[in-house]
Amino acid sequence: MTEVLPLNTSPLPVRFRIEDYLLLDRSGAFDAYAKTELIDGEILFMNAQHRPHARIKSQLFVAIDTALRSSRSSLTALVEASIAIPENSVPEPDIVLTSEPEGEGLVPAATVALVVEVADTTLANDLGAKAALYAGASIPEYWVVDVKGATLHQLWAPDGATYTERRAVAFGQAIEAATIAALIVPGNR
Repeated sequence: MTEVLPLNTSPLPVRFRIEDYLLLDRSGAFDAYAKTELIDGEILFMNAQHRPHARIKSQLFVAIDTALRSSRSSLTALVEASIAIPENSVPEPDIVLTSEPEGEGLVPAATVALVVEVADTTLANDLGAKAALYAGASIPEYWVVDVKGATLHQLWAPDGATYTERRAVAFGQAIEAATIAALIVPGNR
């Protein structure tokens, strides 16, 4: 028997899956855009990173990497590694802490312990839609650095699409991870 689908009377968006996005990327469809992300099935163009963003991201990466090594953690910090959040998101946060840094392809969300976004112009999105995305993927901890406000927002304890715990720390002060034992990032400016 042939199934008849109901008549669609208004336009509906098509949500891309991870495999669709990767196929388009491999074909060169995004070459003119430099950087893109797949968020909830939508392909988004990412702005260029200006010096304040790049400087803070670099400093924070070095501090986190040093703290991980000092604590003898099994986690590895990666810069701008894309995460596979099934079935239709591939964000590229500024820093990712993962238990599986080796291998091919995207970092599996289940291996991610902490994600860091540096927000120069994207604070509302990073504390809103991105926080919901990462919480929904059960990523244990999420940090957002507000460049203009000189504040690091620390979120943890995901429950559905929200983090139930949060605190704000002046950027440059020491910060202790809430979910990673012995990970203390010393303060600096």
